[in-house]
Amino acid sequence: MLSTEAPAGEPTAALNKTGAYEPALLPRGIRSRFVANVNGLRMHVLEAGFETPNRPAVLLLHGFPELAYSWRHVMVPLASAGFHVIAPDRRGYGRTTGLAVGFDDDIAPFGAHNQVRDALGLVAAFGYRSVAAVIGHDQGSPIAGWCALARPDVFRSVVMMSSPFGGPPALPFKTADVAPSAPVTMGPADRIDEELAALTPPRKHYQRYYSTREANENLWHPPQGVHAFLRAYYHMKSADWKQNAPTPLAARTAREWAKLPRYYIMDLDRGMAQTVAPEMPSPAEIAACKWLPDEALKVYSAEYARTGFQGGLQGYRVAFEAALNAELTLFSGRTIDQPSLFIGGRSDWGVYQNPGAIERLQQTLCPRPLGLHLVDGAGHWVQQEQPAEVSRLLVQFLREAASR
Repeated sequence: MLSTEAPAGEPTAALNKTGAYEPALLPRGIRSRFVANVNGLRMHVLEAGFETPNRPAVLLLHGFPELAYSWRHVMVPLASAGFHVIAPDRRGYGRTTGLAVGFDDDIAPFGAHNQVRDALGLVAAFGYRSVAAVIGHDQGSPIAGWCALARPDVFRSVVMMSSPFGGPPALPFKTADVAPSAPVTMGPADRIDEELAALTPPRKHYQRYYSTREANENLWHPPQGVHAFLRAYYHMKSADWKQNAPTPLAARTAREWAKLPRYYIMDLDRGMAQTVAPEMPSPAEIAACKWLPDEALKVYSAEYARTGFQGGLQGYRVAFEAALNAELTLFSGRTIDQPSLFIGGRSDWGVYQNPGAIERLQQTLCPRPLGLHLVDGAGHWVQQEQPAEVSRLLVQFLREAASR
C-alpha cells in the first residue's frame, strides 16, 4: 500500500485532519476532497467550479511524475468559463489509496481498460452521464485517448497534451493463406533496446528503465534527495533548459533516438537521478522560476517522498506486458470521432520521441481535429509553464467543440 510518512529531511505537505490539502496550498476557488468507491479506490480529487450546480464537467488526467496539483493554474480559468473541473490523483499517485503498488504486486489494474474504468467511475460518482471533455497530459494523455476511443458517449471531446496517443494496436491482416506453421505476429520484431545498448556509449530508453525493479529506489532515495531530484528533472524537461530544441526524428531507430536528450535516451549504466543531477539549476535559476517556485515543488516532493514512485511507474511497466495489452485489439481500426485537440510545448521533445506519432494522430486517428498547438516558452510541463495560453486554448476548444 502507499506509505503515509515522509522520510526525515524531506518536505511535508500541509494537510487537514481528513488528509486533504489545506486551502493555503491551492489557488482560491479550488478545493481538495476525497471520493470513495471509485473502481475500488478512494480518490483524492481537486475540484473547481463546484459552487454552481448543473454545469458541464471536464476531467483532467495528470502525468508522471505529477499529481492533480499539476492542473492548479488552469482549473480556475476553466471554472470561470462555466465548467465543473475535476482533477484526480490518478491510480497509484498522491493521496489516492485502495491499491497495492509494490513492484511484485499485480500490475494488471494499471492497464488502459481499467484506467478508463477509473475515469468512468469518477464521472459517475459526481453524477454525470457525460463530460464536455477529458483532458490528459503526459502519461494521462493516452489514458484520455483511450477514454475517448472506448466511450465516446461519455467523453464528448478530448485534449491530449505533450504525448501523442498512439491509438489501438493493429490486428494481423490478410493472413488467411499464410502457412499454418508460420508465426503470425503483430509486426516486425522490435530490437530497439539491443540497438540502443550497442551504441557508443551504450544507451537505454527511459520507459524501459522505468519498468525495472531498481527505478523506484533510484527516484525515491536518490543521493541528492527527492526534492533536488525533482527540481533537476522538471528543469531539464522544461523550456528553462536551453538545450531543448526539438525537431522531428526520421525513424524509430537507435541512431535517431540518440539525438534525444539523456532524460529520454539514458546512458545504459546510469539511473535517472544520476542523469539529471548535472543539470541541477543554480540557486539564482531556482529563484527566477516563476512557474514552479520552491513552495510549489515542495507539494510534489512531499508526496513522492511519502509514497515513492512505484505507483506511477506501474503504468510504464504495463506497456511491456503483451498479455495485458492483447485486449486492446478489441478497438483495432477504431478512430476518435469526437472533436480533439493536441497541445504541446515548443521546447518539448516528447512531441517527437515517437516518429510519425503526431502525424498519425492528426491525419488518421482523430478525423475531427480542431487544432495542434505548440506553445512558445514551454517544454514538457506545458500547462504549468504557460498556464495562461493553455487555459485560453482549452476554453476556445471547449466552446468550439460544444458547437459542433
